Amino acid sequence: MPEVRIAAEPRTEFGKGGARRTRRAGKIPAVLYGHGTDPRHISVPSREFEHALRTDGANVLLDLQLADGSELALPKSIQRDPVRGAIEHLDLILVRRGERMNVEVPIHVVGDVVSGGMLDQSLTTLAVSAEATNIPSGFEVSIDGLEIGDSVHASQVALPNGVELSGDPEQLVLHVVAAPTAEQMAAEGAGEAVEGEAAEAGTAPEGEAAEAPAAPAAEGGSDEPAAE
Repeated sequence: MPEVRIAAEPRTEFGKGGARRTRRAGKIPAVLYGHGTDPRHISVPSREFEHALRTDGANVLLDLQLADGSELALPKSIQRDPVRGAIEHLDLILVRRGERMNVEVPIHVVGDVVSGGMLDQSLTTLAVSAEATNIPSGFEVSIDGLEIGDSVHASQVALPNGVELSGDPEQLVLHVVAAPTAEQMAAEGAGEAVEGEAAEAGTAPEGEAAEAPAAPAAEGGSDEPAAE
């Protein structure tokens, strides 16, 4: 993965007000830490960081250009506004060349599912160990040629040189299952309709006991709970 050079400035305003002013200026508040150093409060340009994230993914390697020199860092945590999706804060962790990191790398499924089959994907990322300056942007897993009932486990994902699996090698990544037939879908839909009608009518589906209605609260009685 290439290094992305990005400017970084020290941040002197803290709290919600300071963070809002930083974001209004087109920058993202961030904290840089790691290797036993004191945390450094900085900001990075929003547009440049968003572009790097879209291009190289969540494990983008940043070459931060600071006033007192440059530092390599990886995003550790990205906090977004739950409604707008805009990045509100970053936690960046310092890394060194040659240092190995445990990271989650996205899995990209390619190919077409066999006729009559349906893809069931259990993992969207794979836990691996890689050198900080050689973290893959993603792994491709092809489903071409897989039949119904076939599966792919973590140990079967092709990894580039220098990248090692750090999770369970037997963990299921994906498998191909039989797609439901029209008759099965119709039967399932009919069953859900019957349950819905029974719930609206206050009756239980056949074979299930209906719950007795709760006794109405006594009017004008004491607020004290009844003795058991």
